[in-house]
Formats: sequence, structure tokens, C-alpha cells
Amino acid sequence: MIDVFSSGVTTLAEASMEMPSIDDFLPPEILFQGTPFAINRIIFVRILATIIMLLVLGITAARAKLIPGRWQGAVEWFVEFTEKNIVYQVMGEVRGKRYVPMVVTVFACMLVFNLCGEVPGFNIAASATITLPLVFAMWCFVQYWIAGIREKGLGHFLRDEMFPKGVPVPVYILLAPIQLLELLIIRPFSLTIRLFANMVSGHLILALCLSATQFFLFEVANKAMMPFGVITFAAGAFMYLFEMLVACLQAYIFAILTTAYINMSYPEID
Repeated sequence: MIDVFSSGVTTLAEASMEMPSIDDFLPPEILFQGTPFAINRIIFVRILATIIMLLVLGITAARAKLIPGRWQGAVEWFVEFTEKNIVYQVMGEVRGKRYVPMVVTVFACMLVFNLCGEVPGFNIAASATITLPLVFAMWCFVQYWIAGIREKGLGHFLRDEMFPKGVPVPVYILLAPIQLLELLIIRPFSLTIRLFANMVSGHLILALCLSATQFFLFEVANKAMMPFGVITFAAGAFMYLFEMLVACLQAYIFAILTTAYINMSYPEID
């Protein structure tokens, strides 16, 4: 028993498990190297996913029928789900109609981009770098400002944001700059980091599980270590399914927070 264990330790010491590096997530450019239009794998995945979405939705719209088939019904169900269970649920039908196209776009894009990490060959979520979540977060807060200024005017909008009612006047000295900082930086940053961190962390754990599986099953020349490979493979399979759930959940959270933030810019209904 001791000989088997010591042999396994020696084999592990001789072998070296290659950990996933940043190159696995941000590989070098594959097209137009050295130019402002350089494309690496994650940008290529984004482009391809966008083309697929446009083709699917365009063909569905072009072939739409009064009595929908299964595919058209599925697409319409997705739109109706977003409309009724996200937009109207948060904003109400009167306010929400203006933002249904935007929120449907946000939800669909986030869902497809997040699930790219589970597609063989893609192997990385298109939202796994900070730039894409940041772009969508900025879109959300541009609409937040537009709605607030349109409904209240710039002065009243900033006053309501920086000087909330019911607070003692001296507290405004500290509260007003914090509120402005939250409006300009903290909320967009938190919306960005929430999505980015969840997608990257799940992908890292999955990559570690599969790297350990390859190490224990194929690189360590000792059968006593193989059960560890089976365990890490099972953990990787679980993480794959769990990451799919997280991808869908994060898309839903991003869409509902986008709707909630925009709704906050409107005057309160007494």
C-alpha cells in the first residue's frame, strides 16, 4: 500500500500538470494581425454568434405564418416571455412598450453569447471579456439618462438622483457626491462585473477540472491515480451543466436589471 502511494507521489512529481493560462481565454489574433481590425478567437465567436442570430431571426420573420409552426412558436414565446415577465412586470405595459425591443435584444444577445462557452469548437463565452458586458451596461445607462432627462428635465433628474427625499440637509454634503458616483460609475461597473466575473469563473473551474482529468488519466503513468481522473471528469461534467444554468440565469438577471434601472429614472407614481 505504501509502495503504491509512494510510487504515485513520485509519478506526480515527475509529471507536471499544465494549468490553463490566459492564452486559453485570450489567444493571439487569427486574422488581420497587427492592425486595428485584428480578430482573435473570442471576437470571431462574437461575430459568428451574431451572424447566426441574425440569420435565424431573419429567416423566422420572413417565413412567419398566421398559425405558427414549432420554431416560430418558440421564437414568439421567447419574445412574449421577455415582454410580459421582464419588461411589463417591472415597468408596466404603458412605460414598457418603448423598451420591449431593447430588452429582448439584450436578453437574446446575452443568452446566446453566454452559451457560446458550452458549444464545442467555440469553448468560450463571448461575454467572457469585460468589453462586451461593458458595452451593454453603457447602453442601459444611456437609456437610463435619456429616460430621466426626457421625463423630468436634466435639472430635476440630477436633483432627484443626488438629493433623495427624507434625508437631513447636512448629510447631502456626503451623500450627493456618492449618489453621483453611483450613477456614473458604480451601477454600470457592478452590472458589468456581475456578468463578466460569473462567466469567467465558471469557465476557469471547468477548464481546471478537464485539465486535471487529462493529467490523471493520460499523463500520469500510474493506474492508482486514475480514480482521481474519474472524479475530476465527473466534476467537469457537473460544472458543464451548472455553467449552462449560470449562463441562462445571468442573461435573465442582466435583462431584468437593465429594465429595473431604466424604470428607476421615471418619476414615482403616487
